[in-house]
Amino acid sequence: MGQISINRSNPFNPAEFIGAGWTIWRGPADGNGLQGEEEQDARSLALTEVDLGGVILDAALSAGENSTSGEERLRRLAVASGVKMDAKIFQTLWENKKMIPERMKEKTNGNITFVFADGTILRSPSGIRYSLYFCWDADYREWFWDSYWLADDRDVHDPSALLAS
Repeated sequence: MGQISINRSNPFNPAEFIGAGWTIWRGPADGNGLQGEEEQDARSLALTEVDLGGVILDAALSAGENSTSGEERLRRLAVASGVKMDAKIFQTLWENKKMIPERMKEKTNGNITFVFADGTILRSPSGIRYSLYFCWDADYREWFWDSYWLADDRDVHDPSALLAS
């Protein structure tokens, strides 16, 4: 599988990648997303190379749980040891789709697996919190990406990508 280099000299720009009005969330989750520090995993931002063989997919569900909200997932991952994949790593993989590990094409319990990059929280033009995800659609035989509202539920087939530091 190997390593992929991340060019940190050109930071992720949500407005260019997604569209006008998109930014990186700033400040607390209950704020307006416009003031304070960007909500990104600093450990992920420090990585200039990623070992794709070491990516862990973690749904962060407790025993007996079927789902949690994206916000609850973020709270759980904040105390976990894994490094959450940030949007620049996501963008690099998207621009080099052949580097996305084949195992991420596999379905989870018969469902398409949606792999989340929760290391960068985005602010939509309407002020809502999102994170990016990608998935493999076997019918179309291609990768797709989108953003997902953090208030919505995530289940076992919606894991977050965690990296080795």
